[in-house]
Amino acid sequence: MLNYNDIKPGVAVLVEGEPYVCTWNNIMQKQQRRPVNQTKLRHLIRGNVVEYSFQQSDKLQEAEIETRPAIFIYERNGEWFFHETSDKSKRFSVSEEQVGDAGQFLKPNMEVETLAFDGKLFRVKVPIKVELKVVEAPPDVRGNTAQGGSKIVELETGATINVPMFVKEGDSIRINTETGEYVERA
Repeated sequence: MLNYNDIKPGVAVLVEGEPYVCTWNNIMQKQQRRPVNQTKLRHLIRGNVVEYSFQQSDKLQEAEIETRPAIFIYERNGEWFFHETSDKSKRFSVSEEQVGDAGQFLKPNMEVETLAFDGKLFRVKVPIKVELKVVEAPPDVRGNTAQGGSKIVELETGATINVPMFVKEGDSIRINTETGEYVERA
C-alpha cells in the first residue's frame, strides 16, 4: 500500500481499479489544513491525462506493470511485428499508437521492452539512444553559418532528421528517440 506522499513521477498506481502513472506531483499545505498531494496521472492503456488530489488519509495500491524484452522484426501497414527474445516462434503484433513516435527509429533485430498490465500489452519502450546510418544527405551549402548550419538527412529506417552540416552520407549517428533529435556522431 502506498501513502499519499509516495505518489511521485514514474510511480504506477490503481485509482478506482484503473491503472495510472504519475507524470507530475506537488504536495501542498494551506494554513491549518491537512496536506494534499496534487498530481497529474496518465492512464496506462487509454493515454488520457487526469488531475487528481490525494488526501492524507488515502491509501493506494501500486499497479503491477510487467516488462518483457522483445525483438523487432518488421513494420507493415501501421502494424509492428515483434517476437519474444527466447522463442522466435512466439510472434505478436502491436498497433502504431502503442509504439509511438519512436517507432520511426526501429530497425530489424533491435531489442525493445514491452510493458503489460494484467497480461494486456499497452506500450513498447524503445531504447533512449539509437545508432543509425545516414543513407541520403544533401551536400554542404556555404552561406550564413554563424549560428552553425544544419541540414535534413534520411536515415536507414526512412526517418528524416535535422543534423549539423558536417554529417555526410554513410556516417553513423546517435539519435535520442524521446525527442527525435541528433545527439552525436558514432
